[in-house]
Amino acid sequence: MARFNTRQARPRGTSRVTSTGRTLRTYQGGRGHERDARSELFLLSLANFVAQKTFYESGQARDDRFAALVRRLAVEDPGWTAGLLDWLRGEGNLRTAALVGAAEYVKARLDAGVSDGPANRQVIASVLRRPDEPGELLGYWTATYGRALPKPVKRGVADAVRRLYHGKSLLKYDTSGKGYRFGDVLNLVHAVPDPDKPWQGDLFRYALDRRHHPDTAVPPASVPVLAAHRELMALPVAGRRAVVTAPDGPERLAAAGITWEALAGWLQGPMDKAAWEAVIPSMGAMALVRNLRNFDEAGVSDEAAQRVAAKIADPVEVAKSRQFPFRYLAAYQHAPSLRWAYPLELALGHSLGNVPELPGRTLILVDRSGSMFHSRLSDRSELNRADAAAVFGTALAMRAERAELVQFGSTSSSVTCRKGESVLKVLERFGDLGGTDTTGALRRFYRGHDRVLIVTDEQYAYSRHGDPTEQVPADIPVYTWNLAGYRAGHGESGRPNRHVFGGLSDAAFRMVPLLERGLDADWPWAG
Repeated sequence: MARFNTRQARPRGTSRVTSTGRTLRTYQGGRGHERDARSELFLLSLANFVAQKTFYESGQARDDRFAALVRRLAVEDPGWTAGLLDWLRGEGNLRTAALVGAAEYVKARLDAGVSDGPANRQVIASVLRRPDEPGELLGYWTATYGRALPKPVKRGVADAVRRLYHGKSLLKYDTSGKGYRFGDVLNLVHAVPDPDKPWQGDLFRYALDRRHHPDTAVPPASVPVLAAHRELMALPVAGRRAVVTAPDGPERLAAAGITWEALAGWLQGPMDKAAWEAVIPSMGAMALVRNLRNFDEAGVSDEAAQRVAAKIADPVEVAKSRQFPFRYLAAYQHAPSLRWAYPLELALGHSLGNVPELPGRTLILVDRSGSMFHSRLSDRSELNRADAAAVFGTALAMRAERAELVQFGSTSSSVTCRKGESVLKVLERFGDLGGTDTTGALRRFYRGHDRVLIVTDEQYAYSRHGDPTEQVPADIPVYTWNLAGYRAGHGESGRPNRHVFGGLSDAAFRMVPLLERGLDADWPWAG
């Protein structure tokens, strides 16, 4: 009788988030599982917005844990750590964690006197992707370690400056109130212009002049956007609204680099219908998403609204914006008009393009416990991890062949979800369910499914039945999406059929089909 060569025999892949075998308690008292340092840092990085507290952990405690892990691995495993930081700022789209991580990477390696692995200069340059970030990194370094800048920091920032500084970026980001203006950055790192950009020398000189001699600084003719901006700024206030309402108003505003944030100040008056309609053509997709309520309150025309809707729902624009799916949920919750519902639904669908179409029967558990609701994604956002979990869980259910969608807390219940239904509408059926009985939910709802997916912060409460993943047979895959990055996991991982992923993007979804084909799932930046 065959014991191994059976129809059920199939290769089983492993994923990289790995348990050490040591146990510790979750914040709710359940038996938690310690992860190795790389796994802990990876999950924390994807959930750490820096200086943002969570339900169980203060912002300072999280930041200290993050910095300590980066410093340790920068010395022990510099290649892996550099890859993580570059990926975080790129595909991961996490800005602050990447900047802080790069600074701590360099500091640890300088203190330890090590030089193997990726160069410190390259790591600094790799995480600076937006024109205001050189100043942000210098602000963090000087606040944490003083004004003495090591050469790798100077040179990495200078490399980024040559790549990022141009006319429009100066107008948008070189604003008063910043600790490090463009001119300050140039002085500190001694950046020289890119020889392939003949206009950049003039730009650098102007950035220095407007920082130190603002009353006499004259924008160079070699940077047309600066000259056009100066011309508009010189107009008397009484004549500015006529520019906005003129047929060529949108083109003039765009050519002068007048953003929607700057337009109200330039007009010295309200952002009314005409002002919004003039600046809408030059706004980016996510700026449009953030201002839907403002458009409605100003009464923008249906024609302008159609232009906004088309850009919001454009799959190319969605991909370019690299925004998390829950941003569209936030816009849907706060926009008063139903005319935005369909484009937001389309945009949400595009942003979840990596969600796999899972065959067979799939059980999807969404954590709706109190800790998920009371841990906001940032101090500036009303969205929380419960919202993010519901977005991902619903998207998985909508794409799966046969899915059972369940919400859980102290209790658990099924959530109705039909093929072709609006994801945003399904989200309205989720509730607030109190504590965290992950084990109870699995014992109640697992009935021979082909796989289980759990979207959670993993802080399950003590259960006499043991850890949640033990409720599922060992030959059935269990995929956990960790949304908080706490130290203790609710089950073992890194072995066949037990996998943990992290973050608020859908990048990890690409790993599921690999694993189910029996292939190993590497770190996202190594694939």
